[in-house]
Amino acid sequence: MASIHRSGSRPQLDLSKAAIEGNFEEKDPTILLPNQSDDLSHLALDIGGSLIKLVYFSRHEGQSIDDKRKKTLKERLGISNGTRRSYPILGGRLHFVKFETTKINECLDFIYSKQLHRGGMDSRLWNAEAPANENAVIKATGGGAFKFTDLFKERLGVSLDKEDEMNCLVAGANFLLKAIRHEAFTHIEGQKEFVQIDHNDLFPYLLVNIGSGVSMIKVDGDGKFQRVSGTNVGGGTYWGLGRLLTKCKSFDELLELSQRGDNRTIDMLVGDIYGGMDYSKIGLSASTIASSFGKAISDTKELEDYSPEDISLSLLRMISYNIGQIAYLNALRFGLKRIFFGGFFIRGHAYTMDTISFAVHFWSKGDAQAMFLRHEGFLGALGAFMSYEKHGLDDLMVHQLVERFPMGAPYTGGKIHGPPLGDLNEKISWMEKFVLKGTEITAPVPMAPPPGTTGLGGFEVPSSKGGTLRSDASALNVGVLHLVPTLEVFPLLADPKTYEPNTIDLADHNELEYWFTVLSGHLPDLVDKAVASEGGTDDAKRRGDAFARAFSAHLARLIEDPAAYGKLGLANLLELREECLREFQFHDAYRSIKQRENEASLAVLADLFAELDSMSEETRLLTLIEGVLAANIFDWGSRACVDLYHKGTIIEIYRMSRNKMQRPWRVDDFDLFKDRMLGSGDKKPQPHKRALLFVDNSGADVVLGMLPLARELLRRGTEVVLVANSLPALNDVTAMELPDIVAEAAKHCDILRRAAEAGSLLVDAMINRSDSSKENSSSVPLMVVENGCGSPCIDLRQVSSELAAAAKDADLLVITNINLRQMERMHVTVTRAFDDDVQIILEGMGRALHTNYNARFKCDALKLAMVKNQRLAEKLIKGSIYDCVCRYEPAS
Repeated sequence: MASIHRSGSRPQLDLSKAAIEGNFEEKDPTILLPNQSDDLSHLALDIGGSLIKLVYFSRHEGQSIDDKRKKTLKERLGISNGTRRSYPILGGRLHFVKFETTKINECLDFIYSKQLHRGGMDSRLWNAEAPANENAVIKATGGGAFKFTDLFKERLGVSLDKEDEMNCLVAGANFLLKAIRHEAFTHIEGQKEFVQIDHNDLFPYLLVNIGSGVSMIKVDGDGKFQRVSGTNVGGGTYWGLGRLLTKCKSFDELLELSQRGDNRTIDMLVGDIYGGMDYSKIGLSASTIASSFGKAISDTKELEDYSPEDISLSLLRMISYNIGQIAYLNALRFGLKRIFFGGFFIRGHAYTMDTISFAVHFWSKGDAQAMFLRHEGFLGALGAFMSYEKHGLDDLMVHQLVERFPMGAPYTGGKIHGPPLGDLNEKISWMEKFVLKGTEITAPVPMAPPPGTTGLGGFEVPSSKGGTLRSDASALNVGVLHLVPTLEVFPLLADPKTYEPNTIDLADHNELEYWFTVLSGHLPDLVDKAVASEGGTDDAKRRGDAFARAFSAHLARLIEDPAAYGKLGLANLLELREECLREFQFHDAYRSIKQRENEASLAVLADLFAELDSMSEETRLLTLIEGVLAANIFDWGSRACVDLYHKGTIIEIYRMSRNKMQRPWRVDDFDLFKDRMLGSGDKKPQPHKRALLFVDNSGADVVLGMLPLARELLRRGTEVVLVANSLPALNDVTAMELPDIVAEAAKHCDILRRAAEAGSLLVDAMINRSDSSKENSSSVPLMVVENGCGSPCIDLRQVSSELAAAAKDADLLVITNINLRQMERMHVTVTRAFDDDVQIILEGMGRALHTNYNARFKCDALKLAMVKNQRLAEKLIKGSIYDCVCRYEPAS
């Protein structure tokens, strides 16, 4: 049995005098390796007979921030700056690109243009103008690694270090199946369904790689595999015969022909032999192919009399059926139930996958199933990339990677498959030419902009292309993998394996179309806000237009194939929108709106505190919960709520909303929550040690809703941690903005002031008082941490190291508008047992309804939201818009 070969001549990272640039508190710090020579490439290739596949790495670049508050916070939370490994893992991105092998010079130009053979243009270790190092090497696999050795040396001055093809295929497949949550899927009768695979139950499996020929590999573990069979009838056979019979000029053109074909004109079916009847005795239907191309025997037609479309489809079915049958027979031979198909023969082509799936299902009588991989064609290139020592990919897990889908232009041609262009102006120019052409993904054509808009204005709602099948899997299907080795699963999820944050089922086509219409309708206003946030300059308008085209193209792609980017949820759509804004350098579209609403809310905060302080304990607790719900109405992601902003001031709308909250609410568990907080009967309440408050929107939501609740908890002796977005999303408040808001609020309240000082929120503007140290010694702290997210929703399977560390001692979580799925790795071990005192509170529509409404936790949970979408109200709570949800759930 083969094992992964580790070359002794492989270049090593030189870690001497390695240092983190800036400070240790940066989320993804740049690690400088001053003594590293330029013989370590961050590029690997799989050079096949038909296609060249590239996997390359780019580092995260960013300015370090010397933040005393964050340093003090991490010391308080016990976050270590040390590493568990003896070598650094560079946070960054993995990109996937392909070229036709016949156009290898374009591939070489691409590599040179990005200086990938020297480590990439974003590297600070390489000088692009320096002469090439004769010892520079690039990892490569596939037959072309031998064939084109001299060409790479001549054009780029690098040597190709050849890796075994089977080793690379298996290493790439194992990595993807372990590290990408929505990598494997079944495809039956046009329906794609993702399969969640237990990493502890991955092996053994059969890997069927369909390239020019077909190899079948039994995989028993990491580095443990055996090639057990294969066939010379593969992708090369299909392309070669197809080219001879149809005169097609490309593989993709041949696949496109098959989409319009009818194989019944050429294939002999069971029904043709039995007069339209089934052969039921042996279980063959009349439509089963008895003989591929069998009708050509009896027909008097010549080749030119047959449709190229019919020939292409017949040929595709013949080859796919045979590969599926041989694969199943080998799986049967070794008792394997799981068969993964990969290789660029499949190309994401629906009919190819359906045909293979049918064959496996037919011959196994349903006992085995064919599964496919989203990164199917990049297995070899990824495995070659992993063969570089000390990249650390072997240790990465599913919660440490995030896949993004930038709308980058390719190096040449009109396909949308590459990483973003380095020059934003080039990208914008390309987007301006982005029009409908053939079967390529395109943005809807913009309509005439309405008066007063600064961007493209209105957009046609993306429409489906009906039953048209796509042959081009490279168009946006494979994104960029962001590697964040510090990500970790939130420790309070009751069952991370079954946790699903999304509550909206976008597999329902009507649901999908509804939400796409909502997002499309919101687009012109978002473009206006984004352009205004950049001063309304001509450059901002061009970027706004380009963003609108790019996001519309994403929507058009997903309405056509909702599973194109993996399992689709509403949270993914909202995150995609924010990522697309950032791609076109709109970093905070609602900046001015947030600032204005924060100022207006802070102006009335002192009066609200006075009102609350005049109430009894029970009345105050109810008023605080009402306040959180009432303040959550200020949400620029809701059209219904935006309309309210023109009907009064912030405090007027807030009070009107609070006054109309007559109980019982649509979901009303307040009394249960009150008993836990205030006690009931002879049971006295135990104050919580630490509360995590996941805040949502800027302005009234955080200032008039969450800060008063935080103040109440502080009054009761509970440490409070405000958890906010790491990056802007709509009008959500960020962790960077919160300290200033708290500092202003603290001017109106001694409780907040003392707690903020104790939590180092005022470390840069400490109030000089003679008794400040005495006050701090007896005050519980108020702290701020980031959640590691830049979306209206948050997924607690991946969040920031700060948040993970803060959760260590938390026994009350107040979470607003959160999608609990992503969390950065804790630098401390969670050892305390979680008991019935622990609570989670989720506030807001996005975090408590769009996502996590059905989530269960090891601790008590309170989910608070005002419903601001009629369809959501009907789906989840059988209610109507502006209904309130106060859902209290004891620990699971």
